[in-house]
Amino acid sequence: MSRLGPAVPPWLAHALRAQRGPVPWSAVVRGALAAGPLLLVAVLSGRTSAGVVAALGAMLAGINDRPGSRRAAVRRLGVPALAGAGGLLVGSYAGQHVGAVTLTLLLTVLGLLAGAVSAVGPVASGAGTQLLVAAAIGAGMPLPEPGWQRALIFVAGAGWLLALRLALPTPGATAGDYRFDGERDAVGGVYDAVAALLAAVGGPHAPARRVALTAALDHAQDALGGPRLRPYASSAAERRLHAQYAAALPLAEAATALAWAGEAVPARAVEGPRRLAAAVRTSTHTGPLPAPSRSAPALRALDDALLHAADAFDRGGDDNALHTRRRTATSLARTALGSAGREYGLRVALCFGAGVAVAQALHHARWYGSHAHWYWLPATAVFLVKPDLGPLASRVICRAAGTVLGAVLFAGFAALLPRPAGLVALVALCGALIPVATRHFAAQTAVVTVLVLSLVMVGGEPGASWSRIGETLLACAIVLLVGHLPALGQRGGGVRARLTHAAEAAHMYLAHVLDDGTTDDRAGRWALRREAYRALAEARASIDLAAAELPALARHAEGTDEVAATLERLVDTTTACAVQLDDTGRLTPQHSERIAELLDELAEGRERAGLAVKEGQAPPVPLAG
Repeated sequence: MSRLGPAVPPWLAHALRAQRGPVPWSAVVRGALAAGPLLLVAVLSGRTSAGVVAALGAMLAGINDRPGSRRAAVRRLGVPALAGAGGLLVGSYAGQHVGAVTLTLLLTVLGLLAGAVSAVGPVASGAGTQLLVAAAIGAGMPLPEPGWQRALIFVAGAGWLLALRLALPTPGATAGDYRFDGERDAVGGVYDAVAALLAAVGGPHAPARRVALTAALDHAQDALGGPRLRPYASSAAERRLHAQYAAALPLAEAATALAWAGEAVPARAVEGPRRLAAAVRTSTHTGPLPAPSRSAPALRALDDALLHAADAFDRGGDDNALHTRRRTATSLARTALGSAGREYGLRVALCFGAGVAVAQALHHARWYGSHAHWYWLPATAVFLVKPDLGPLASRVICRAAGTVLGAVLFAGFAALLPRPAGLVALVALCGALIPVATRHFAAQTAVVTVLVLSLVMVGGEPGASWSRIGETLLACAIVLLVGHLPALGQRGGGVRARLTHAAEAAHMYLAHVLDDGTTDDRAGRWALRREAYRALAEARASIDLAAAELPALARHAEGTDEVAATLERLVDTTTACAVQLDDTGRLTPQHSERIAELLDELAEGRERAGLAVKEGQAPPVPLAG
C-alpha cells in the first residue's frame, strides 16, 4: 500500500481516507433515542407528517453532534437548528405563494447570504447549511401543517436531541460532576498533549506534537467557552476546571520554547503533566510532582509552571479567564463580507440556485412522476458545495457512491420490512449510525439517504430510491461545473483570507512580546498566543484542503503552505522569546537573528503567494543584550 501511495492523486486519496478513533457510544445512544422515537410517537398519535419534520430536525442536529462539553453543544446544535427552522419557515411560505421563477430567485439570494455567513466559522457554516437544506425541504415537501408549525416542530425535534445531550451522562464518566465530563476530558487532553510534546523534544515528531497541543488547547477553549447565563463560571467544579485550564497555558508555553530549542529534556519533566492530566480526569489531587532541571530558561519556566499548576489544582484557583479575545460584531461582518465570504457566498448561491431551477423545471415537466418532492437536488447541492466536507472532487465521488449505496440498501429494506413499524425501526438504527458514519462522507451520505427515504415513505410517498440517484448525479454535475467556473471572485479567497488573518495574529503576538516583554501582562500575551496558534491551525487546515483539490483548483493556493510554515516557525520563536524575556529580560543573539530571518522570509513568501502586506505590520526586532 505504501508503494501505491505516491501514485494516488491527492483528490482521490482524500476520498479514500476515513477518520479513526473510538466509537462515540454516547452519541450513538442519543442518535438511537432521537429521530426514531419521535417518529414512533407521531405515528401512534396520528400525526405522521409532524413526526417526519421532527425526525428531520433531530437528524440534522445529529450530524452536528460532536464530542465536547454540554455547554459547547448548546451553540453547536442550537444555532444551526434555529437557522434551519427559519429556512423551513421561509421555504414553506415561499413554496406555497410564489411561482417557480420567483422561488428560484428568492432561494438563490438566500444561498448568497447563507454562504457568506458560513465563512465566519464552523457553527455559522452549520447554520448556513441547515438554513438552505430546510428551505429546500419546506418549499419542496408537501405537508399539511402551516409553515410556522413546521418550524416549531423542527426546532422541537432538534431540541429533543439537545435535551438528551444535556441530560444523559457519558458512559464510564464516574469522576466528579457528570455535567462537566466533556470539559474534564478536554482539559486533561491539554496536559496529555504537553507531556507528549515534552517527550518528543529534540526528535522528529516534535512539530506534529506541537500541532496536536494547539488542537488540544483549541478544543479545551471551545469546551469551556460555551454560552452561559452569567459571564463567569458559577459552580465550584466549573471554576476549578477553568483554573486548571489556565494553569496549563504557561506549561504549554514552556514546552513550546523547549521544542524550539530542540534539546531533549529529562524524562522526569514529562511525568508532571501526565499526573496533572490524570488528576483532572479523576477530580483528585496531584500529589507531589517531580521537579525538572532548572538549567535553562525554558526549563525554569516549566518548573515554575508546574508549581503554579500544583497550587491551582490543590486550592481550586480563581482564574476564570479563558484567555481568548471575543470577536466583535464588526469583525464577524468583515469576515462575511470579505473575500472568503464573497467567494463562497457566490458559489453557494449559484449551486443552490441552479439546483432549485433544474429541480423546478423537472418538477413541472413531471419528470418526478406523480409526487412533488423536488427538494433532493438543491439540498444535495448544498452539501456538495461545503468545503468543510473535503475537496470538491472527493465530495462528488463520496456523495454519488453514498447515495447509490443508500438507495440500494433502502430498496432492499423496503421490500422486506413491515410498514410502518419496520421503517420506524430503520430510522432509529440510522440515527444511531450517524455519529459513526460522519467519519467518512460517503458513509454519512449512505446512512442519511436510508434515513430520509424511510421518513418520506412513512409520510406516504412511494419508493423514490432510483430517482434520488438521478437527482444526486445532476447535483454532482452542477457543483462540478460551478466549482470550476473561472470568474467567481478571487480564486483561493478562503485560503488567503485565513492566512492573512493568521499573519496579522502572529504579528500582533510578536509586537506584544517585543514591546511589552518585560511587563507582567501575561494574560494578554497568552490570549494573543492562543489567537495566533488557532488562526494558524485554521489556515493550515484550509491550505491542506485546497492542496487536495483537482489541479485546476489547487494551483490557486500554490505557495501558501510555505507561508504557513514560516508563520508557524515565527510564532514558535516568539514563544521562545517570551520565555527568554521572562527569565532574563533580554533576548540572546540567537533569538534576535532568528526573528529577523523569519520576518524577511515571511515577506518574501507572502509576495510570491500574492498576499498583501500591511505597511508597518512587522515590529522592529530589538538588539540582543
